[in-house]
Amino acid sequence: MYSIQEVSQRTGLSAHTLRYYEKEGLISGVERTPGGFRQYSDEDMEALGLICCLKNTGMPLQEIASFLTLTRRGDQTLEERVNMLRAHRENVLTRMEEMRRYLEKVTWKLEYFTRKLEAYQNDGGDGETR
Repeated sequence: MYSIQEVSQRTGLSAHTLRYYEKEGLISGVERTPGGFRQYSDEDMEALGLICCLKNTGMPLQEIASFLTLTRRGDQTLEERVNMLRAHRENVLTRMEEMRRYLEKVTWKLEYFTRKLEAYQNDGGDGETR
């Protein structure tokens, strides 16, 4: 069992975010100590890992909540979950391709301005080649 501070350190999520995820039903059934402190299980940690993965790859929290609700309903929702993950994977691949094109543009601009800077420095900054 893990305290909210331990989970926060392991996941990088703030305690506020963890409480919000619980309130929104993204993680459910978090146990409490007799003093009322949250105690996260290994299963909770695994769910948080999935939540972070999906969120960091662009899935909206509402969709993540739907996915996790389907998961809790059991194997009869497998087809729907597979379809959700397929669609999400396609979105991620599309965004990765867009980012690759942006990276090419940034790299080209970096090379262009680096050459200009080197020429400028070789001129001494006064337009005269030395």
